[in-house]
Amino acid sequence: MKAIISTLLFCFLSHLSPAQVNDTLPASEYARAENMLYYKTRNYIEHESVEPHWFNSDQFWYRRSTPQGSEFVSVRASDGNRQPAFDHGKLSVAISNVTGKKYGAGNLPFEIFNFLDGQETISFKVDGKQWQCDLRTYICKPGGLPFNDSTKSPSANEVISPDGKVAAFLKDYNLWIKKIGTGVVKQLTSDGEKYYGYATDNAGWRQSGKPILRWSPNSKKIATFRQDERNVGDMYLVTTNVGHPTLKSWKYPLPGDSNIIMIERVIIDIDTPKIVRLNVPPDPHRASLGDDISRGGILSDVDWSADGSKLAFVSTSRDHKIEKFRIADAASGEVTEVFEENAPTQFESGQLSISWRYLAKTDEIFWYSERDNHGHLYLYDARNGKVKHQITNGNYTVTKLIQLDEKNRILYFNAVGKDVTNPYFSHLYKIDFSGKHLTDLTPEAGNHSVEISPSTKYFIDSYSQPDVAPVMNLRSLSGKLIATLEKTDISRLMSTGWQPPKPIHVLASDGITEIYGLMFTPSGLDSSKKYPVVDYIYPGPQGGGVRTWSFTASRSDHQALAELGFIVVVLEGSSNPLRSKSFHDMNYGNMAENTLPDQVTGIRQLAMQYSFMDTTRVGIWGHSGGGFAAAAAMFRYPDFFKVGISESGNHDNRNYEDDWGERYIGLLTQTSGGTDNYNFQANQLYAKNLKGKLM
Repeated sequence: MKAIISTLLFCFLSHLSPAQVNDTLPASEYARAENMLYYKTRNYIEHESVEPHWFNSDQFWYRRSTPQGSEFVSVRASDGNRQPAFDHGKLSVAISNVTGKKYGAGNLPFEIFNFLDGQETISFKVDGKQWQCDLRTYICKPGGLPFNDSTKSPSANEVISPDGKVAAFLKDYNLWIKKIGTGVVKQLTSDGEKYYGYATDNAGWRQSGKPILRWSPNSKKIATFRQDERNVGDMYLVTTNVGHPTLKSWKYPLPGDSNIIMIERVIIDIDTPKIVRLNVPPDPHRASLGDDISRGGILSDVDWSADGSKLAFVSTSRDHKIEKFRIADAASGEVTEVFEENAPTQFESGQLSISWRYLAKTDEIFWYSERDNHGHLYLYDARNGKVKHQITNGNYTVTKLIQLDEKNRILYFNAVGKDVTNPYFSHLYKIDFSGKHLTDLTPEAGNHSVEISPSTKYFIDSYSQPDVAPVMNLRSLSGKLIATLEKTDISRLMSTGWQPPKPIHVLASDGITEIYGLMFTPSGLDSSKKYPVVDYIYPGPQGGGVRTWSFTASRSDHQALAELGFIVVVLEGSSNPLRSKSFHDMNYGNMAENTLPDQVTGIRQLAMQYSFMDTTRVGIWGHSGGGFAAAAAMFRYPDFFKVGISESGNHDNRNYEDDWGERYIGLLTQTSGGTDNYNFQANQLYAKNLKGKLM
């Protein structure tokens, strides 16, 4: 952060006359700025979150922060009864006695534990050693059950079956499994080879040794692919070291390449083992949401029937415009083409997650589409591929399909656009499969984050705003408020001089569309003075600069930077997601637009509201896509942006990964002038326009 601040200060000051320049700041100013960084502000917040650890069906415990450190609370979900999970004082003494280290009631040496023996004993780990303590006698001894979280693999490179008995892993480009109880291994495939292996993970820009697959619910079969990279072009890195460098290469297709990564879909019966190759041509290494077929290390766009007899999957075209919904017979590999949807720009099957589902029991499909300019859910007949009806509709956007209640035919989903305070605030809703009885289960104004209990009877709702601290509620799945678990206390934080960012909204460059953002000002703001402006930019289009619309005490370095005499602005411009389809597509095909017209007009509008903003001294900085945008701002608006810091920018998208560019710009095509449709967006063509200071 200090390097960025120092560069901004130097560059801004270089525009002033010698009489105006004081090019050094006292250490106390930097110390005050440092106090606004995350590792400082977090120490002044109590009751910040509730992370439930469920046990005994509908009970859970969580760890809460206090001025003395932390404590553990046990909750009965049925009535919200809360009580200490154990006697913290007695347990701290017991642990101190057996470990020889002194611990207090507020700083117990663990963050997670297991209840054993009907909550009469707890088990935890201290300094790598497992302990168990009797909560009746508070006597501790070695041993106990390690903390078990079935969502976490024993190894980062293994994928565990739903029944927890088998781990799938890669070895020599082939897929293997291991019995977790015995360690016995079995090889599932044998013909894998380098650049033509099974379940291998390579998105070009990201790689891992973890297999990309999806287990069937009955843990008998695996859906995966054989990945063909044999004719794909290479990317290279050279190490920087004393002596001879090491050259690293891997497969990395670029926009316009004739060969890209392709996947050949297979289903593997693990008992035989038998490989069933699906009777479809290879698919591009694409997903219906996001660039990569792997989302979070799991095979995207597949959904098993409960008995593992059928596999529904979606094939995405290279340019992300064509989606084909297919259902495969897991035994024969025969594939049924159910329906197809085409998008004029790029298709998305959700916002925060893929939001289609296959209901094998009733031969139905939940499908997400933006065909009416907002992301909504539709019910299809899986037998004929016809739309039964639209389920959600209106001027709001479904962002995530959360839960399906097939028995009662109710679905639960997150959506944005219905909170009148801010169109980015997310709420949890339920609606009948018929499209009737839409209900907001989280009615308070703010951005809601929910976690549903394993029994699906309850959920924890944490809601807040950028300038309003969180409240954590326990609710039944019907929306009934059972208990308020925590209200975040920021009084100690406020006493340090901290202040929240100011939510702002202005008009986009079209003069019609409202855009939203945050503004950070020095805590000692003197409104009679003029302050230089720093624009932090991340133009997306897959995300925006604000990141989260929930409360957070520190957002990157924004407030710390403001403390040193800047007005910091973060604006979500047009072509960022989570609004309408037309809003998101405003810059489709021309990513060099970078929301920059919105940034310029937005800052000018803010300066008319806040006279302390000096629009003769505007700087901009960003990372990755923001680095691309920051450099473009300096070249395309050289009279407005005087200072820029461009970090790791993808300045010419012909040199960036194929799946991102071809998704948001389209396929690379030659133009009549002998160039291509990517060329005019490249930053190097406009570097000659630079007038200010650019790092």
